[in-house]
This record gives sequence, structure tokens and C-alpha cells, in this order.
Amino acid sequence: MRVAIAGAGNVGRSIAQELIENGHQVMLIERQPKMLRPERVPAAEWVLADACELASLEEAALSSCDVVVAATGDDKVNLVVSLLAKTEFAVPRVVARVNRAENEWLFTEQWGVDVAVSKPRVMAALVEEAVTVGDLVRLMTFRQGEANLVEITLPPTAPYVGHPVHSVPLPRDAALVAILRGKRVLVPGPDDPIEAGDELIFVCTAEVEDTVRAVILGADSVERTREGI
Repeated sequence: MRVAIAGAGNVGRSIAQELIENGHQVMLIERQPKMLRPERVPAAEWVLADACELASLEEAALSSCDVVVAATGDDKVNLVVSLLAKTEFAVPRVVARVNRAENEWLFTEQWGVDVAVSKPRVMAALVEEAVTVGDLVRLMTFRQGEANLVEITLPPTAPYVGHPVHSVPLPRDAALVAILRGKRVLVPGPDDPIEAGDELIFVCTAEVEDTVRAVILGADSVERTREGI
């Protein structure tokens, strides 16, 4: 893919380096000359420009990109970049960084955002995931809340511990995509058993999260979660 990243700070450069190592072409757009450090990511194309200016994006040929990442530390800038990328240059995929939790509601398809990555939400989810057993933890939201990546760590009392994956009656719009067992990442097959302590990773819509929780943890788990037990 060809990926444009607005913002060449620590976050933008880290994303660029990772994408380049995975074989993608990356263009870093930065408006501050002091932040223009091609030696930090020499394999990237570096552009000194304001990503909020239409003329600058036209000169950078943003329309040739498959993905745009708005990765600056300013939410206003990230929203403008996302909107221009989607509406003016028809970029197929726009990913935007959310710096302040109170601004999350703005990062929607109306602003051209396909995926919003909220630093506060991700950090909170990682803390929850690290300490929570026996509840559903939302790790990430895709497509403006239409689908979520969620995790459940199985307690020994979970009803399907020891049962094969195919016996778990998941609802429509929910899929078990991975099992984390110790240091291993398992792609679940229908005959693979699930074990106490497994971290089950699901993709599901928000509407069926309670159903997934009830199936995996027991019918009373939803009520217990709401009561804070």
C-alpha cells in the first residue's frame, strides 16, 4: 500500500517505520521544519507541508494513497486532514488519532474517519485487559461503533470451559478470531477446546456484546457486570 501520514512526531515516525518494515510505501507530511528528520526514517518520503492546506495535499498527490493516517497531536488538525483526504481526494481508508477523550464523538464518517484510534481509550482498555478476568473488555472500535474488538479472559467457572469451539452458540454478528493461551496465539478451529485462563478475542457488533458475555460467562454475567459484582 501507499500510505500518507500527517504528523512526523514520535507517533507518526513509529507508524511509518512499522509500515515500511511490512513492505509498504510511506509518505510523512510535516509542517514544522524542525520536525523534518529524514534520517530517523530514511526509507520514507518526507514532505514539508501543511496537511490542512488543499494545495499542499494536491502537490503531495494524496489521491494516489490507499490509506491516510492523521497522526498529529492536535485533534482539530486530524479532523481536517481526515475530511480533506476523504472528500477531496477519495482516499479509501482514513485512520485518525484521537488525543483527547472528550473529542472522540467527533471522529465519525461525517468527518471522513473510517477508524478512530483513541489513546485514552486504548490505554484504559489495556489496563482493564491486564486485570480483568470474567468480564468483557472492549479493546477497539471499528467503523464508528458498528463493530468492536473485545476480549474475555475465561474463569474456571465459565460454562464452556473444556468444550470445543463449535459447541459455543455465538450470536449472529459475532466471531471468535483468536485465542491467547500463555505465550501462544491460536487461530481457533471448530474442534479446538477452550480452557480456563484463555483470553478469547472476538469481533462483534455493539448490539450483541451482552449476548456474547452471557454465552461465554453465563446467563447472569450481564446483570453481575451492571451491578458491579
